[in-house]
Amino acid sequence: MKAKTIFYCTECGNETPKWAGRCSVCGEWNTLVEAPAESKAVRGARNKTLAVQRRSFPKQLKELDSQEEIRFSTGIGELDRVLGGGAVRGSMVLVGGAPGIGKSTLLLQICNLMIGEKILYVTGEESQRQLKMRAQRLGVKGEGLYVLAETDLNSTVQAAEELLPTVLIIDSIQTLYNSELDSAPGSVSQVKDCTMSIMQLAKELGITVFVVGHVNKEGAIAGPKVLEHMVDCVLYFEGERNMAYRILRAAKNRFGSTNEIGVFEMADNGLIEVANPSEMLLAGRPENSPGTCVACVIEGTRPILAEIQALVTPSGFNVARRNSNGIDYNRAMLLLAVLEKRGGMAVSGCDAYINVIGGLQLDEPAADLATVLAIASSFRDRPIGSDVAAIGEVGLTGEIRAVTAINQRLSEISRLGFKRCVLPLRARGDITRPAGLELISVRNIREAICAVLD
Repeated sequence: MKAKTIFYCTECGNETPKWAGRCSVCGEWNTLVEAPAESKAVRGARNKTLAVQRRSFPKQLKELDSQEEIRFSTGIGELDRVLGGGAVRGSMVLVGGAPGIGKSTLLLQICNLMIGEKILYVTGEESQRQLKMRAQRLGVKGEGLYVLAETDLNSTVQAAEELLPTVLIIDSIQTLYNSELDSAPGSVSQVKDCTMSIMQLAKELGITVFVVGHVNKEGAIAGPKVLEHMVDCVLYFEGERNMAYRILRAAKNRFGSTNEIGVFEMADNGLIEVANPSEMLLAGRPENSPGTCVACVIEGTRPILAEIQALVTPSGFNVARRNSNGIDYNRAMLLLAVLEKRGGMAVSGCDAYINVIGGLQLDEPAADLATVLAIASSFRDRPIGSDVAAIGEVGLTGEIRAVTAINQRLSEISRLGFKRCVLPLRARGDITRPAGLELISVRNIREAICAVLD
């Protein structure tokens, strides 16, 4: 007898008995996946996963205590910054990233730095001996750290209820499974059920939970999209495996901002915090080389300087090649079109390659002017100058528009030794010029190019 199957939407979690090209609830295309159907008896058994069942009663808003949101430090300043000032008691944090990027390393390191916390580390991918060897390599002493090599959900929940840790780490959610369900571990139904059970455990017992989630080939966390809606905080570990630097970014945070980033360097003994990302991103910058310009972007509450490089060369094909890394491809094509139409440079017949050094993703319009200047510098094969930085948004008519936090950006530019800065003529608010920094105010990209290249 053929087993019954059901189709799940990986974006919203909607269930339907038949396949369709488009989800009828969220409207996304090609998101329905097939999974074994669960019997009604099994569905009813989900609520019996937790051994401790507490009945909750409604309260008036004025009776609630706002001090119940208790934060504590993880011991890593960059992680605390991304979380909004530290981890919150009873919260659930999902950490995603590509294989080998450093997710397990980061979570194992905080086990050594959270003094006075009772931690339960549940690993479904390694044995206890393997985890011990990795802890020795990272210098983790293991005081207050308990290790459980388990993939069964019920055993994990039972161990947590008996030990009553203050911090629970699940590595990873794709390896955890509920034996009461017929589907395989890592399937849509398993991931949803295990996440819901762990979240109930965290809220009822006040346990802070860190969950590791693998990513698929598109870069999103594997499993249903509803997984990210369930948790309180979603962190993405970004960076290339062959590069030493890693960027931790918050995609969702109920207890803080989603604009903060944390920068780490992967070393032999684990991840090392980078307190000054600007110096790291500008290290090794070539002196007076064409095709490079420095931009200042705001990530959360701090300014960061990033080097933008461009290479423009005559194309040997009928259609010019375009490639961008670190800047949105469509935004880069828009800036190339503006440069040709408003800047008077025939770049349509040239191959153009744009790259942001250090693996940083720039999605702020304030980096537009530096990108245009880098392209113009490579096209003319003339250096801008190693002491020049640029701030400004470029419009379709070639005008340079004002950006926010201009004084904060200028202070960071001056602190790192730059002597000149190209910025919009009309800035938001009063500008305080730092000592030793020359401000070059421009109206459009033609004036900016003339100011630094002529």
